[in-house]
Amino acid sequence: MIKNREGQVNMEPLLRAVNLTKRFGGLVAVDDVSFDVRPGEVIGLVGDNGAGKSTFIKMISGVYQPDGGEIYFDGKKVSFIDPRDARDLGIETIYQDLALAENLDVGSNIFLGREMKKRFISEKLSRNIISLVFALPLSALLAWAGLQFYKLPGLALGLVFGLAFGVVLGWLFGSITQLVDRRTMMGESTKALKRLDIEIPSLTQQVRNLSGGQRQSVAIARSIYWNAKVMIMDEPTAALGVSEQRKVLTLVRTLAGQGVPVIIISHNMQDVFAVADRIVILRRGKKVGEQVAAETTPDKIVSLMVGAETVDKMGVIPKALDSNGDPAEA
Repeated sequence: MIKNREGQVNMEPLLRAVNLTKRFGGLVAVDDVSFDVRPGEVIGLVGDNGAGKSTFIKMISGVYQPDGGEIYFDGKKVSFIDPRDARDLGIETIYQDLALAENLDVGSNIFLGREMKKRFISEKLSRNIISLVFALPLSALLAWAGLQFYKLPGLALGLVFGLAFGVVLGWLFGSITQLVDRRTMMGESTKALKRLDIEIPSLTQQVRNLSGGQRQSVAIARSIYWNAKVMIMDEPTAALGVSEQRKVLTLVRTLAGQGVPVIIISHNMQDVFAVADRIVILRRGKKVGEQVAAETTPDKIVSLMVGAETVDKMGVIPKALDSNGDPAEA
């Protein structure tokens, strides 16, 4: 039984990785790592460069397929061929580049690749009109050609084939009378941002004109709108100013308060301790520790990240730590 910062009790893991392993040739990037995430939790995933954080996250988000181990989602064993499979289950990943189109406005980015459409005429009427547009000239052309070679039978065949081709083309192209429904997209975007208490002065401005924190907010709102059940964020506060960092961290806790678990990869210990309920530490591809954030310290986490002996030699912490991250007996 685990409680998050909001005091919510989390029982069963929503996402569970069991003994995941990933190799690249002779290099073992992730070695037998187990990991679980419960609804409403914020998990800090930390480790030095090359510790295997990104590789591990890419396995549970469908970018890489594990060479060993299993992934369970909502109690069921799952496997991902590509990131689309993970997204279909509700596992959303926001990388540092955010995957936003800077030349488009906020609404267009939230619906990027999934634009809402509307028709200015019904699909049936559209198909009938397009069928006639193609059928009339085709029938005339084929009828004329048939008449030249086969007289009246050729004329009849030309008319029949022309009408048939027109009907087929009408069915194929009948959907082109759809237009992007920008008004509805803007309305839905406003609701998505309001749900997360995100304030952006104008949703019609291009994303390139937004601040770093606002861009991060748009990327998060997009994932939540499309029913994200687990949010993975890679260095969400990198290259942001102090005030923008605070807004993003507040947004993370808002997500957790709404029951959406968040996995944060970060080198910034201050940010991790500000929002995380648990902290998972990787070193050289192995999981070397898991700590409740409220019951540990940055020094202990750093000692696990780089090895207690290294940290003691550097003087970062005053005492050597044992393998559990506790002060060694004198």
